[in-house]
Amino acid sequence: MADLQAELTRTVRGEVGFDITSRALTTMDASNYRRVPLGVVAPRDADDVAATLAACRAHGVPVVARGGGTSIAGQATGTGVVLDFTRHMNGLLSLDPASRTAVVQPGLVLDRLQQAAAPHGLRFGPDPSTHSRCTLGGMIGNNACGSHSVAWGTTADNVSELSVLTARGDSLRPGRDWAGAPEGLRPLVEGELARLRTGFPDLPRRISGYALDALLPEKGADVARSFCGSEGTLGILTEAVVRLVEAPRARALAVLAYADESAAAEAAAGLLPFAPLTVEGMAADLVRSTADLPRGGAWLFVETGGDTAAEAHARAETIVRAADVVDSLVVTDPAGQRALWRIREDASGTATRMPDGSEAWPGWEDCAVPPAQLGAYLRDFRGLLGTYGLRGTPYGHFGDGCIHVRIDFDLLTEPGVGRFRRFSEDLADLVVAHGGSLSGEHGDGQARAELLPKMYGAGTVALFERAKAVWDPDDLLNPGMLVRPAPLDTNLRFSVLPSEPVDVVFGYPSDGGDFAAAVRRCVGVAKCRTTEVSGPSVMCPSFRATGEEAHSTRGRARLLHEMLAGELVTDGWQSTEVRDALDLCLSCKGCRTDCPVGVDMATYKAEFLHHHYEGRRRPASHYTMGRLPRWLRLVARTRTAWLVNSLASVRPLAWLAKRLGGIAPERRIPRVAGETFTRWWSRGFRKQLRQSVAAWKAGERTAGPRPVVQLWPDTFTEHFAPSVGKAAVRVLEAAGVGVMLTPHVRMTVRRTAEGAISGVGGNLWLSRRGRVCCGLTYTSTGQLDRARAVLRNTLDLLDVHLVPELDDDRAPVVVLEPSCAAALRTDLPELLPDDPRAARLAASVLTFAEALERLAPDWTPPRVDRPAVGQTHCHQHAVLGDTADRRLRSAAGLTGELSGGCCGLAGNFGFEKGHYEVSATCAEEQLLPSVREAPEDAVVLADGFSCRTQLEQLAGVRGRHLAEVLAEALEAEAN
Repeated sequence: MADLQAELTRTVRGEVGFDITSRALTTMDASNYRRVPLGVVAPRDADDVAATLAACRAHGVPVVARGGGTSIAGQATGTGVVLDFTRHMNGLLSLDPASRTAVVQPGLVLDRLQQAAAPHGLRFGPDPSTHSRCTLGGMIGNNACGSHSVAWGTTADNVSELSVLTARGDSLRPGRDWAGAPEGLRPLVEGELARLRTGFPDLPRRISGYALDALLPEKGADVARSFCGSEGTLGILTEAVVRLVEAPRARALAVLAYADESAAAEAAAGLLPFAPLTVEGMAADLVRSTADLPRGGAWLFVETGGDTAAEAHARAETIVRAADVVDSLVVTDPAGQRALWRIREDASGTATRMPDGSEAWPGWEDCAVPPAQLGAYLRDFRGLLGTYGLRGTPYGHFGDGCIHVRIDFDLLTEPGVGRFRRFSEDLADLVVAHGGSLSGEHGDGQARAELLPKMYGAGTVALFERAKAVWDPDDLLNPGMLVRPAPLDTNLRFSVLPSEPVDVVFGYPSDGGDFAAAVRRCVGVAKCRTTEVSGPSVMCPSFRATGEEAHSTRGRARLLHEMLAGELVTDGWQSTEVRDALDLCLSCKGCRTDCPVGVDMATYKAEFLHHHYEGRRRPASHYTMGRLPRWLRLVARTRTAWLVNSLASVRPLAWLAKRLGGIAPERRIPRVAGETFTRWWSRGFRKQLRQSVAAWKAGERTAGPRPVVQLWPDTFTEHFAPSVGKAAVRVLEAAGVGVMLTPHVRMTVRRTAEGAISGVGGNLWLSRRGRVCCGLTYTSTGQLDRARAVLRNTLDLLDVHLVPELDDDRAPVVVLEPSCAAALRTDLPELLPDDPRAARLAASVLTFAEALERLAPDWTPPRVDRPAVGQTHCHQHAVLGDTADRRLRSAAGLTGELSGGCCGLAGNFGFEKGHYEVSATCAEEQLLPSVREAPEDAVVLADGFSCRTQLEQLAGVRGRHLAEVLAEALEAEAN
């Protein structure tokens, strides 16, 4: 390996990575399989590819081409050298609207091609659900299809010419009429014409095996088409000429509802004569919410096109009238269509969890049968599942007869793996009996290649082996795929994980308390590798900033998987590779919502940091910013805010403080408020109390009872932005909601012998005092023991408010800082899963907008009537939701949409030394451009202290909490 690495380093201009991190990131794709490579090469051009092949050929080391790593059959993994085309060979070399062709490199992401073609009214026809991260090279290797294949076919139907390097270094240009055929291929084919004419099923989604029938003379002897779907086993693609199709000027989406998936499957083939663009199917158990869908148990998503919106709509209505449906919906609004398509595209991740939360896996992800056979096939498929006691939810390309399904195989135990094999063999027989293909989209890989004799027979499989030998006589390219395959039940990625749960701090309630199960959530669909924010989504800001796999959610999950496996990453929680990959994780929690399988990397990072630094010296920032609440309370008690601010304004002293505290030198230290929010509120409360007593003594009648909330004095509102708390009190009281502060003295509930509440105990002067805290800064820096202690203290202070008897009428806790509210909703019950008070407090937490909506539903907010810009807080998007905020903004006349993404400051992250560049890059992605482009009268909304700080320090713009904007409007109305 050392000799190979040295030769590659000498001859390749691109990156050569034989380190642990580079190898760990490519051990898996989106399949059930895992193979550890020797190294990874990111070639800059075809010469680099040729040099890599020469070196590997000399050393007898296999080569595997890899694009986005979203393959579901294991063909993007290997034990030799992996060629990563996404780093450099990812360009669109040319686009000719006149000839409707484009020249692309293999690492080009499909969405980039679509964006370039769109201004010319063109597009690439095939569009897998992974279109935002899959590459053209991967699509050619797997002959990918996507939802529009009923209209525009597979990738092979849209490829004109290829540039290919063989394992022995020959440069070929495969095309029609035997162009670019390696020596020996034509004689091989001409000797097997009868077999090629009769041995291949005729159906639109036949992806399995080599497409040798494309070499028949009546099919144009198309070598390029034959090469598609070869899974990197014949040659290495370095360039491709692809055909583009004319995109409809307008589209409509008809969502057709049926009683169940069988009814939808039976109906799909009957819609094809109407020339739809898509006929996609899915059932209710794959949908997180059916609120936006017509009434039914399964749906067909049928898209139509036209020159005008009216024409597209009319075609959709024609299909609705022709279809026998339970209910239907036709959508012409592009935003509405995108929202509905997102439901379908997320199914590949959603399907990895059964409705009860148990795991489901690929392996039989994309069989295809003739569309007219789909209903019958699905009934038999369901029967076979029942015979084996398995569950799965089919969905996919019903118009092409292609079904995706993830099944709850037990791949962790020997009996479960045995059942997986027996089921696979029987299902292969069932697919063949219906005239189908074992693969209808994703290729055979290791998952199905072993079973190809069932579909093609031994003679045709032997022909595949002979064709492979013509192209690659040394079996250097992706060995074990398609021909002479590895058994389908070997190299399973789960076999290396620990069989017993790992000792961890968080509860991981959705994963049975098992950290390994939490890490297994990442199945590699790689939605975190998208390079642009879509709508309100957040995930994954660090990947978009660096473009490095190690800084994606998937990359970090892969390293954690290898850490648990202990084969490649051997030092467990002490791993520097895992630590470095997690270092640029902003803990934005975007993956918790945006990842289709709900990976929560912020929690995994906190868990790792806790173990990594246990009993060891931590980074300085963990002692300063990680324990920020403690230091700020000290400043408040000693009333030295003025001194802190004065010292921070002296440049040499500020430089020294930042250097000692692990703070980025580019950052300015925020000013501490001269008076805390709690102190201000206490003064006002004492005044109100005196006025109430005086009124009572004077015999004045008080108003009737009104709802009351407990306002949470979070660290940021308390010490940095009391104006936010003051504004919230002003608005809540104007809405008729009483405001109390969470207690700072511990009181306990006294009970009778029978358990009934008899009173409240504790001496106001002698009881333990303290301040509530969500523990966020301790959690984000992995100081989980301290976080749990802080949270237990908080629960003790709130003890009298958290008794079970108050469950129905407990005063809600309003938290103004979104990150703190998110911590209380999620981190609290997961860090203290055995304390029932934690779940009660989490359930009582409301945001500012939620409190107004729930407790003052008839209140009309003051009119602001101005455009609003800014960014929804990432934790609000991921954990809390912003539906109530949207309605409140609308009622106040605040127009416009807030941007997605993350501000990049993310609590302590953007202040930590070494993070400034990534932090600023994240801000420049969405937040800062939206503010710069906003109208002059726009209100800049930023509910999070981090977001406001980032705006102030990078753009010189003052962002405001929604409560401040409404309070200012109330004052304007009063005057």
